Amino acid sequence: MKLKLICSVAAAALAACAMSACSQQEASQTEQGAQPGSQSAQLGDWGVELDQRDTSVEPGDDFNAYANGTWLKETEIPGDLARYGMFDQLRLDAEADIRAIVEELADKNSEQGSLEQKVGDFYASWMNVDRLDELGTVPLQSHLDAIYGIDTDEALMQAYASLHGDAPFGVGIIPDPADTTKYIAFVGQSGLGMPDRDYYLNEEDRFVEYREAYDDYVTSVFTLAGLDNPADRADAVIALETELASVHWSQQDSRDIQKIYNPMSQEQLSALAPEFDWPIILSEAGLSDVPTFVVAQTTAIDRAAEIFANTGLDTIKDYLAFHFINAQTQNLSTDFDDASFEFFGKTLQGTEEKRERWKRGVQQINAGLGEAVGQIYVERHFPPSYKAEMEQLVSNLTSALEVRLQENEWMDDETREQALLKLSTFEPRIGYTEIWTDYSPLEISKDSLLENALAITAFQWQEQLNRLGGPVDREIWPYPPQTVNASYNPLLNQITFPAGILQPPFFDPYADPAVNYGAIGAVIGHEIGHGFDDQGRRFDELGRIRDWWTDTANNRFQERADKLGAQYDSYEPIEGLNVNGTLTMGENIGDLGGLQMGYAAYHRYLDECCGGEAPVIDGLTGDQRFFLGWAQIWRAKMREDELRRRVLTDPHSPPQYRINGIVRNHDAWYEAFGVTEDDALYLPPEERVGIW
Repeated sequence: MKLKLICSVAAAALAACAMSACSQQEASQTEQGAQPGSQSAQLGDWGVELDQRDTSVEPGDDFNAYANGTWLKETEIPGDLARYGMFDQLRLDAEADIRAIVEELADKNSEQGSLEQKVGDFYASWMNVDRLDELGTVPLQSHLDAIYGIDTDEALMQAYASLHGDAPFGVGIIPDPADTTKYIAFVGQSGLGMPDRDYYLNEEDRFVEYREAYDDYVTSVFTLAGLDNPADRADAVIALETELASVHWSQQDSRDIQKIYNPMSQEQLSALAPEFDWPIILSEAGLSDVPTFVVAQTTAIDRAAEIFANTGLDTIKDYLAFHFINAQTQNLSTDFDDASFEFFGKTLQGTEEKRERWKRGVQQINAGLGEAVGQIYVERHFPPSYKAEMEQLVSNLTSALEVRLQENEWMDDETREQALLKLSTFEPRIGYTEIWTDYSPLEISKDSLLENALAITAFQWQEQLNRLGGPVDREIWPYPPQTVNASYNPLLNQITFPAGILQPPFFDPYADPAVNYGAIGAVIGHEIGHGFDDQGRRFDELGRIRDWWTDTANNRFQERADKLGAQYDSYEPIEGLNVNGTLTMGENIGDLGGLQMGYAAYHRYLDECCGGEAPVIDGLTGDQRFFLGWAQIWRAKMREDELRRRVLTDPHSPPQYRINGIVRNHDAWYEAFGVTEDDALYLPPEERVGIW
């Protein structure tokens, strides 16, 4: 088993001041053509690229096309990407920034054991493709010998607990949902080589093609590894995975905290799946002393144990060998790397060409040594003023939600009191951690990329093990500061905004405030809203699983969520494949509430800053610019295979519905753009959903 770092999976299932100092006088100047702040915005003159619109499209017919149509028509997805949008553009910028740091460190003759040495030597081992090709399968041999040398049940159970392959279950360590001051171990389903069970079980033509390509890929892995009868081995492994897929839970069930929160003792875990020798597995994994586990997909673990118990040892060895190699293809010679790209990149995602080596090397640095370079990234690319302005903006959004909760018409007083209590304990984290990872136990050399990668995985797992038995460390960040993302952790009631996303077009200190509130403001609102989405609302102010809802409030929430889900169920991005309104419910509620909170905060800002009136810029009102800011950050294009994969597995809706599906539920959007019942996106007022 690969001991997957699935804490994020568990957590997922489980009077406003101006951002830019803006006086009444400045607002008047802006109306005459001057820009907010001392410099121009990075995008357009004031934060939105108006030339990327398609004004031949009515906003009420397709707001995405109106706001982004020219960009959508003229922009080509880069050949090495499966999707391309504003997030991706910003990630490319961050990659270039990190590359400069990494290559600078790699050129130094740094002291052994220093962060500079570790980053530089890892990157050097990654970039030395000639060395990888010269070694060929040599780095694999000791690992394959160990797998094919398994001859006892004990050795097999120890192999299931390996950090570096895969098995029908994965484990992680998370704050205990019953008492979030301490840690608990988590066990969930795992073990498939393709993204989801549908890839094995769906009989539509494209999925049949995926399976045929997967068979070719698994065969090629065994061939490149020098194993005999590669096609027969591949057939047996895929047959085993298909049987495993048949008992896997769906994506939507796997994010339902009420279904996946199943605390069990070690004895109960052994009784659930007795075919697995859990004392041996847990001992090998370093979890022997853990008294209680949260077991997620219980029936999948139970059935998987039966399946593997009834499978021949030779097939299981081939399964373990394939999954070890499959997890490490990019750390091996070019032929392994190319074979992996042909299947996972070209076939499953539709990507045309493999990314340049340096770009993927930066990704590996970010994943394994991210905070080592993150400290330098923050110094160079995240001014202290950004953090101060973001903290103020978060405060504005929180205040906006507080008012909305106080004025909420469908929530009863008892539930409202609990919701306000939870909001009062929200902990925002902006930019970067104050306590950086200590990499001193990690050893890295220029000599072996594979061993470096395995050492990083072992280091990360040991970091988790070290937390067991101690209090929950609330200072840990889920990713380094250069990450272009944001998140909410229901177990700690924390929202996290790393420095990477606090850049234009999401946050620009020189942009029109309307755009900043429609972009990063609504994203902040989105993350706050996760605390009150269909799953986040199951956690209380301390992050514990607790039902603080009255039956009346619960039913009223569910009525609104069901209505929103039905809207998304009707969206069909690929013919014959609709969005899953249940799978995407949490993110859709986050988007809906985020835009509503961002709008309320923007108008609180206007009341305080500008007497409630926004200037007109380029013929656009403040409200129009607010909604254009939202539409701009979500503009994106996606290859069809990647879109299909995301619709099946991603809890986020496709980008066009994060725009059109949300604005059509917002009354102010109708007023801003004069949308009427003659427009395609029009919803009668009684059909519009408002939750937060």
